[in-house]
Amino acid sequence: MPAPIATLLKPNTRDIGGLLVQRLLPSHPIQMVGPFIFFDHFGPVQFPPGRGIDVRPHPHIGLATVTYLFEGGQVHRDSLGNVQAIVPGDVNWMTAGQGIVHSERTGPKDRAAGHRLHGLQTWVALPKSHENVEPSFSHHPRASLPEIEEPGVTMRLLAGTAFGRRAPTPTFSPMIYLAIDLAAGGGVDLPPEHQERGVYVIDGDVEVGGVPAPVGHLAVLASDLTARIEAKSASRLVVLGGAKMDGARLIWWNFVASSKELIDSASARWREQAYPPVPDETEFIPLP
Repeated sequence: MPAPIATLLKPNTRDIGGLLVQRLLPSHPIQMVGPFIFFDHFGPVQFPPGRGIDVRPHPHIGLATVTYLFEGGQVHRDSLGNVQAIVPGDVNWMTAGQGIVHSERTGPKDRAAGHRLHGLQTWVALPKSHENVEPSFSHHPRASLPEIEEPGVTMRLLAGTAFGRRAPTPTFSPMIYLAIDLAAGGGVDLPPEHQERGVYVIDGDVEVGGVPAPVGHLAVLASDLTARIEAKSASRLVVLGGAKMDGARLIWWNFVASSKELIDSASARWREQAYPPVPDETEFIPLP
């Protein structure tokens, strides 16, 4: 019988403006798991009063950003004029397509009071047929996301399909993004509905097919295999993946594309400040 975990990816710690993040994708030898090309786990971090995150306006192409919080809050602003507070359990989905600019900051109330921040930031690469779509934004409150409950198991479907359910997020290729809470002794069988799958353990003592899945590592699963996920203690994890992407992607700075020409064009536009601005924002992150 094949091993349930084909590859175990270790995290790389990055400092993003004073916020330490664990980066799992892109990695070597795996660039993507399904359409997921970027995966950051940030926090938990405690900000004192007067402090918070300030990710200045910056551009994206060829991808969708997906933000999911466990604790704390952020305020999203973009060049389409959207202003959206993000709270735990919501999904913030922004399709960059041919180009969008956004900022992510701590809201004034959280900044004044001090707060804990803990969450996931992922990028989903768009298929070639859609990498130049018009940019768009959608926000999905926790109550709008499908929940699947079994004894000792609570699952929230953040994007794509799983267990016969479909999330309202506007995906462009077959995918799964599933948040799972397991009680001690709880378990779930993950069927091979999707071609590529990864299990990321946020906290707890988890085994996949009887093999330990360490906290903070991305366990890329063998394909065509039902994987039994079991918790020895109360645990949190996410499952992500989907259909294999239609070719490799170039990833440079905040850009994802199927060709160097698209990257070069996006870079030139940002250098020349040719993107629409984020309303009420005057700062921006310069091109590296």
